[in-house]
Formats: sequence, structure tokens, C-alpha cells
Amino acid sequence: MLGLARSDKATGLDNARFDVVTAGQCWHWFEATKATKECQRILKPGGYIVICHFDWLPLPRNVVSATESLISKHNPAWEMSGGTGIYPQWTVDLATGGFEAIETFSQDLRVRYSHEDWRGRIRASAGVSASLSPDAVAAFDKEHGDLLRRDFSDDPLFIPHRLWCAVARKP
Repeated sequence: MLGLARSDKATGLDNARFDVVTAGQCWHWFEATKATKECQRILKPGGYIVICHFDWLPLPRNVVSATESLISKHNPAWEMSGGTGIYPQWTVDLATGGFEAIETFSQDLRVRYSHEDWRGRIRASAGVSASLSPDAVAAFDKEHGDLLRRDFSDDPLFIPHRLWCAVARKP
């Protein structure tokens, strides 16, 4: 799905060639109108598109909520906190893109992280390493480690996540 703005045949793939197109953890980066048009073009009639996302869940007083608060403290411009892991707009994208038989499903999971792994996961996030200076990342990480030791001492942590998927068929 790279380069969807380049041309009418943006992916460079043949028309009606594929049974399934998948978009994992990326649909939010695409212009939905162009992406659905390209998926319609490369899918065979009756082919499927599958869009999936896997998100941590900030629940009241859990480690994710505390971590998101800390990210916001260090990066006030970060606007991605408080997610639910559910994306109803994507069903609209699919419907307006000409897909049918749209279905969604989700599953909540607890993912095991050591303190070190959770800190690494968060350092790699858009709100931290992707947008803060190295010194600011180090300050965040120190405070994050202190937070985990003080308020969430269990190690490993079990972080709630939601897998959410939308599946649709090309007519």
C-alpha cells in the first residue's frame, strides 16, 4: 500500500490479482479514499480486505493510564492518549469505498512485559523517542522507571491490549 498518491496504479500491482489485502497497524496512515480505491482495484471480485490494529488499553488507575499521563507530562503536544482500541471510522471508510459484508471483531488480551520491556516499548512510541530530544527521552525514562518501581512493582506486568479487526468483501 506504499505510495498511494503516486498514480492510479499506485502499488504497481496488477488489477484483480489478489484474494486478500491486509493492513496491520497502519490504516490510520493512509488516505482512506485512495487506499480503498487501490484495494478495490487489486482485489479479485469476492476478495477480502482485512484491517487490524493492536493497542494498549488505558483503564482507570492501571499502568497504561499512568504511563500515558507521564508521556503527556513530558510531551504536552502528544495527543494519542485515552484510546479504546476500536475504530468505527474504518467501517465507514470501507463502506464508502465500495466494500460490502463488513464485519468487525475484537479480542482483549493481557500481554506480559517485564519492567525493562515496558520501558523499552514506551521509549519507542510516537510520544517519546519519535518526538522528544535524547535528553528529554532519558529524563522521561528515568521517571517512568521510578513510577513502575513505586506504583506497579509487580514484574512482570500484564498490560491490557485490544486486537480490533474489520473485514470486508469486494462485490
